[in-house]
Amino acid sequence: MTEMNLRIPRQAATLRLLVEDRIREAIASGHFRPGQRLVERELCEQIGVGRTSVREALRQLEAEGLVVTVPHRGPEVSSINVEEARQLYDVRALLEGFAGRAFAEQGSEAALGELRQAVAGFRQAAAEGDRAQLVAAKTRFYSVLMEGAGNVFVKQSLTMLHNRITLLRFTSMTQQGRLADSVAEIEAIYQAIAARDGARAEQACRHHIEMAAKVALAVLSRDPSDRKSGD
Repeated sequence: MTEMNLRIPRQAATLRLLVEDRIREAIASGHFRPGQRLVERELCEQIGVGRTSVREALRQLEAEGLVVTVPHRGPEVSSINVEEARQLYDVRALLEGFAGRAFAEQGSEAALGELRQAVAGFRQAAAEGDRAQLVAAKTRFYSVLMEGAGNVFVKQSLTMLHNRITLLRFTSMTQQGRLADSVAEIEAIYQAIAARDGARAEQACRHHIEMAAKVALAVLSRDPSDRKSGD
């Protein structure tokens, strides 16, 4: 019996992941808007890679819900309606509340140190006002929060929700006064976790998501022509 070779070219896999990340970041930053067509040829030119890498990246992003293939149009950035967003934020508040409590009650000191650095990174990004840095810093904060909670299934579920929330990344943060509130809420989450107060950490996490949802849903409910891209 011939032995099957399951090895894959590492360079190709790495390139595909890099292309995925680049397109995902472009959606998160609002460079690609909901409903916008994603033309393979144009993406190849913009990113500087071949069609195979772009096609594979789009396939993965479609599995995450960020991209949808429309008959006779091809792939485009997914849109999300008000009811879908409301349901998403409701579930996210529950899971992140759980994650905050679990982190406070059983997270390691090393994880707490990483969370402190993530909060500082978000505070700095907010002060500088750079859109790409804000996305990266907020993503880093949530990644550390999920890891510190120590529950692989909560992490998997939140990762899926965060991928979907990418479509709304700046809807709340770009609204007047929201970014400063977001920084204060992130700080409150850290303080509660650092104090090892599980109940307060859960409430702080839920409050943060509820406030983001309130602003995002208000924007989504307005006339589409008035919308900015998402939090």
